[in-house]
Amino acid sequence: MQTITISPTLASWREAARELLLKEISPAEILFEDGSQSPSLFLTDDVKATPTPAAKGEELSHYDPRILPQLNIPKSFLDLAEMVACNRDPERWSLLYQAVHRITLDRERQLLRVSTDPLTRRLTELSKAVSRDRHKMKAFVRFRKIGELEENGREQFVAWFEPEHFIVELTAPFFAKRFASFDWSILTPERCAHWDGERLEFTQGVEASQAPQDDELEDYWRTYYASIFNPARLKLKAMQSEMPKKYWKNLPEAPLIADLTSSASQRAMKMVEDGPNTTREHVSAKVPTGAQHPDTDELGLAPEEALAKVAELSMAQLDAEATACRYCPLYEAATQTVFGEGPPSARVMLIGEQPGDQEDIAGRPFVGPAGQLLDQALLQAGLKRENLYLTNTVKHFKFKSQGRRRLHERANAEEIHRCKPWVLAEILKVQPEVIVLLGSTAAQALIDPSFQILKQRGLVKELTPLAPTVVATVHPSFLLRLKDKTQTEEEMARFVADLKLATKSRS
Repeated sequence: MQTITISPTLASWREAARELLLKEISPAEILFEDGSQSPSLFLTDDVKATPTPAAKGEELSHYDPRILPQLNIPKSFLDLAEMVACNRDPERWSLLYQAVHRITLDRERQLLRVSTDPLTRRLTELSKAVSRDRHKMKAFVRFRKIGELEENGREQFVAWFEPEHFIVELTAPFFAKRFASFDWSILTPERCAHWDGERLEFTQGVEASQAPQDDELEDYWRTYYASIFNPARLKLKAMQSEMPKKYWKNLPEAPLIADLTSSASQRAMKMVEDGPNTTREHVSAKVPTGAQHPDTDELGLAPEEALAKVAELSMAQLDAEATACRYCPLYEAATQTVFGEGPPSARVMLIGEQPGDQEDIAGRPFVGPAGQLLDQALLQAGLKRENLYLTNTVKHFKFKSQGRRRLHERANAEEIHRCKPWVLAEILKVQPEVIVLLGSTAAQALIDPSFQILKQRGLVKELTPLAPTVVATVHPSFLLRLKDKTQTEEEMARFVADLKLATKSRS
């Protein structure tokens, strides 16, 4: 058996694998050795892996790519390899070569779709382990403030984390998007990531003693954590599974967990005795800089799969599947999925465009400035919010950072298309008599891509399977953008008139 020495990087393995495939080397004849204990993974951009042409005068193999272009590696394999390469399993390189050999030389092009194949199953397990570790990193990294730069006033934060796999370079871009407005470093024992507002840099790992132990923001975070802890929803075993004790030592809220969980049953009973809380308090102002909300751990059903199984799923199950959705990149920077809310048998359903900044933090639709204006308009139209089902066409907040602010950015056609099955599933579960579409995104996604909201607002005359009655109108954020007071009052009156169509329409 021949030992192939590579550096511990995906790029190095890919280069070696190309050469081995050209020589038709069987996986049984080689053993990969990464030649170093360094866990650094400088992952390269995903490009099509095509074997190099034979040199002049070199005999062409019957597997040469100029004869059999099937040697080109499918993107699905490269995506999987990117994840598997971050796993600590020392067999990962050999397993990847077994797979690429079968896909190319053995012509098993659909190998990765055969979930029962032992090799596919093993690679999937390695990939999922890396994915879980990345979600843990996103959920449990806690930044501590260490100061501000005198020249520009940018705040500086440092976090300490101990990943199970080599995920720092793969996961750091998430934090660069999510926390672009301040400088930060994430320190780990093997690899460190640094962000200066413009670029990411990586350095060798450090010891835990180099990370700060506390900062003034953590008291605010602990107060916030205690205030949002819901004892009625406590599932201790699930909590311990999602938040293993190995992470507790780095979490500022960890000292609160024992007290909060021990008193959960008493607090839950008191909540029942006190009755429902009908006030809607905005929580976004309480979130401290650097606070990161827990992320889900498992990849759920694809949106299309969930829609196909909608009859079998409850609304709560649909919510859970949407929360686990990772089928477009919007989830990476968003705090959480914002699913719909309201009675599952509501007569009227309102569908907006996408969550905003405050909705992203609170996890509820229409709680920000546009939501407050919508509440006013609903009252004037004779509609009670508690009787309506409210949701959005897109379930994650898309934004661009500008200093400390997160500015709304419209979802593109692909993102809307990938998210559309979720809102269709909600429509099928609620089966409303009336649907009110708020804004161009909702109308164009659910009626017609060429729909012009300002020209075609009001009752939608075209037949549509969405509901017996469909009303299209502007999004309340449109009213917030108006500068002229008189125009604002006129448009508010038109908006209320559109909403009243939902009260007049009866099946």
